[in-house]
Amino acid sequence: MNTKEWYADYINQTVNDIKYPVEPEGLYAPIAYTLASGGKRLRPMLLLAACEACGASADSAVNQALGIEMYHNFTLLHDDVMDRADVRRGRPTVHVKWDDSTAILSEMPC
Repeated sequence: MNTKEWYADYINQTVNDIKYPVEPEGLYAPIAYTLASGGKRLRPMLLLAACEACGASADSAVNQALGIEMYHNFTLLHDDVMDRADVRRGRPTVHVKWDDSTAILSEMPC
């Protein structure tokens, strides 16, 4: 089993390696911005650790771990719109940097 630092690094590197389509930029730029904001990455860490505890490799579940992280982040976009929050993780929220419609549309994982 790996350490939480290893899982966090692995997940962050995998997030950084995502290749987004060029168009529509207005959809993918906010998604990249949100995921690049960081966070604890607790949900994907737990998924990868559980996978390894069951005898499989973290690599075999990394896409599912990213899916959970994306879903969680996009629920935060909705929360920020509803709460009219200006900042998340020390950065302007998507609805402030772009607009409400962009934040809502960006809630759908790519």
